[in-house]
Amino acid sequence: MLSGIDVTSNVAVYIQIENHVQFAVAAGRLKPGDQLPSVREMSERLNVNPNTVAKAYRDLEVMGLLFTRRGMGVFVNRGVEDKCREDVRRRLRERMQEVFKEAKASGMTKEEVDQAIENTLASDVDPYSTPPANVTAIAKVNKQGK
Repeated sequence: MLSGIDVTSNVAVYIQIENHVQFAVAAGRLKPGDQLPSVREMSERLNVNPNTVAKAYRDLEVMGLLFTRRGMGVFVNRGVEDKCREDVRRRLRERMQEVFKEAKASGMTKEEVDQAIENTLASDVDPYSTPPANVTAIAKVNKQGK
């Protein structure tokens, strides 16, 4: 589930963990009742401090996405799929609007933006890799356009 944590990213590690869980629920890869790895197991898997994983799990529990059963583990809450899907898509639409406005202000054509989108969707890049996938895709389009 979580293989793409980038400790060099500008996005805090605990937020990357939270986002990965939200993305997985929104995409149906995590379903209600699914158990997440323990804090210790997840921290070892990601090679991060257990407190970082614990913070992400606590935040997700406060958001209502996860629940903890003492002595049993952390699980995905029931009935959160639609809410999670809507929240993730809303956040992504807002970020895309900002990027599209910047692209337009910089003089990129619709064709260049479309090509950047196609290149990004075709790539198998982690969302937190460095450099960000959208920067690489735009750079490719800019090279092709000149």
